[in-house]
Amino acid sequence: MASNAVQCVADQVPADDFQVLEEKVYRTIEMYKAARRAEATAQHDAQRLRQQLQDREEELDALRRETVQLKKEREEIRARVEKMLEQIDAIAEAS
Repeated sequence: MASNAVQCVADQVPADDFQVLEEKVYRTIEMYKAARRAEATAQHDAQRLRQQLQDREEELDALRRETVQLKKEREEIRARVEKMLEQIDAIAEAS
């Protein structure tokens, strides 16, 4: 009976329809492979971008620390220059 059912289905589905179905299956397989490659590429890119972001954050932190240090140095120099100017003014007034 099973062979009769297979024969009956074979009689109902022409060879051209099977070939179309086969082509669709192969196209689906190729699309799946392409999607997997695209996913792997996207994951690689995401990892690379995460690393770049981390590098930029570390660079930003270093630049912030340097900016704070430079501001401190500027204030120290400003105070020293003001002190020298006060001494110059004192000498000028004494003369």
